[in-house]
Parts: sequence; C-alpha cells; structure tokens
Amino acid sequence: MEMLDQEMKGEVVLTEAGRKKLADELAELKSVKRREVAERLKNAITYGDLTENSEYDDAKNEQARVEHRIDQIETMLSKARVINPRQVKTKEVGIGSLVEIKKVGHSKQQFTYRIVGPAEANPDNHMISYESPVGRALMGLKVNEIAVVKAPAGEIKYRILSIKR
Repeated sequence: MEMLDQEMKGEVVLTEAGRKKLADELAELKSVKRREVAERLKNAITYGDLTENSEYDDAKNEQARVEHRIDQIETMLSKARVINPRQVKTKEVGIGSLVEIKKVGHSKQQFTYRIVGPAEANPDNHMISYESPVGRALMGLKVNEIAVVKAPAGEIKYRILSIKR
C-alpha cells in the first residue's frame, strides 16, 4: 500500500507506456494543436466584429482547452513516478501487474487487466486503476485467491488465474 500513500502525496503513478503516451500527447499539443488553433484565431479575426464572431469564440474556447490540457499533462509528468517493469511483482497483484481473473460461478467470464494509476486508467483498453472497485479488491492478492468487489447490485467475486508483468 506504499504506492497508494505516494499517490496521495501528489505523485502520479505511471507505467513507462503511460508516461510515453502523455509525453507524446504533450508534444502533439505543443507543436501541432497550438499552431492549428493560432491559425484558426488568425482566420476568425479577419471575419470582422469579434463580439458576434462565432468562429473566433470557438477558436478561443479550443485554445483554452488545449492550454488547459498542456498544463494538466505537464503537471502530471512533473509529479510522475514511473513503475519499473522489472519491479512489478508476479507473486501478488500490484501496480503494473497484468492480472487474469475469472468471475466465480461463470465458466466463460474471464478478463485480463493491467493495474495502473488513475491517470492512465482506461477500462476500454483493459487498464484499470488500483483505486477502482475491482483494482482495489485485487491489490495484494495472489493466484487462486478470490477478490470480492462490492457493487451496487451486491458482491461480485473473481478468482485470480494469473499475475504477469
């Protein structure tokens, strides 16, 4: 649970892939998106009166979104602690673990998830946060142990089938 404490102190826990993805997004925003928005603003200004210029308003709003996202990513990267893949344990579930689980009582419902920090969680890509209900239930467990997830509809139980890096 040391990692949980670190995240609470302001650290952003990332895998190397998550750090690289954020760095790539930041580079794209700074080099491409900023230029595109600046060009949109420049063109919108040529339309005249800025008080009733929807193109200008849209471009200003887009500029604010881009700058906000740049600031957000820079902050995350400045606070990032990258998990070394060689330090990911395979004996018990931790941040960085690739966990295969099976819903107890359902022979065909198997799932594989990478346990990550909240900043890079993406359930659609099988990456869940250790702070999520399923992630929290899995943390620290070993192969063949049962994770109990408290859900609004009741408890859901998952058996851990494997833990990999």
